[in-house]
Amino acid sequence: MVTMTDLAPVSTLDGWAKTPFTGAGFTYDCFERGSGPGVVLIPEVPGMTPEVLGLAQHLVDSGFTVVVPSPFGIPGRPQTVGYTLRTVLRLCVSAEFRAFTANVHRPITDFLRAVAADLASRTPGTGVGVIGMCFTGGFALATAVDSSVAAAVASQPGVPFPLGAARRADPSMSSEEFDALAQRASAGEVCAMGLRFSQDAGVPRERFATLKARLGDAFEVIELDSSAGNPGGFTKTAHSVLTGEVRDVPGHPALDAREKVVAFLHARLDPR
Repeated sequence: MVTMTDLAPVSTLDGWAKTPFTGAGFTYDCFERGSGPGVVLIPEVPGMTPEVLGLAQHLVDSGFTVVVPSPFGIPGRPQTVGYTLRTVLRLCVSAEFRAFTANVHRPITDFLRAVAADLASRTPGTGVGVIGMCFTGGFALATAVDSSVAAAVASQPGVPFPLGAARRADPSMSSEEFDALAQRASAGEVCAMGLRFSQDAGVPRERFATLKARLGDAFEVIELDSSAGNPGGFTKTAHSVLTGEVRDVPGHPALDAREKVVAFLHARLDPR
């Protein structure tokens, strides 16, 4: 029998305010809820699934004003294989996302910077946090070029797709953006966190090595063990650190990782 502790935490759209937001020439719906310092949560593929909303609600319950942009997918729709594949295929040919190209600026991050700046203008704290996951993991780091962002979380950043050595080591942004991010990090204006599973081939360790070499102590890496026989019971295909792999069981490694993200955001954003 499947119990609630065998499943990832989920939530619904109930209580979330939906507003279209325009920035950098793009208009997408944004969903907002909560109070306190601001956090922009960028959905993972295929979109704002119940698991993504579960993370969003946890951030709200942890004392943040959370905005979830919806640049792809159908908000609230559960994930299925077919839905995911159709979304990935659309994103792969979209000029906003540029999924295959290394050392490139992705226009969607201009929109996300506008969202972050707007949220920072009306929430307390030293700036906002940005969380990206899977396809959008690296978008959080590129968004952190903006002065409104004080904390960025890249959970299993999978773009560009790791085909070849250059893409495996690519930091998910252009060299100009990487320079700007490194400069902000060196000045203490922004810190970042990266999360991945040890056996996740879609999120190469080389990418994190590139980020760590340039950002130094401003980039904290959390790697969860997904090797054979690991104590967390993760399969070698484990991927979604903050959503699909979380279990609401004390001491669960992904649950602990989620709490480290919450603590990191409070430390960076909370004016107290």
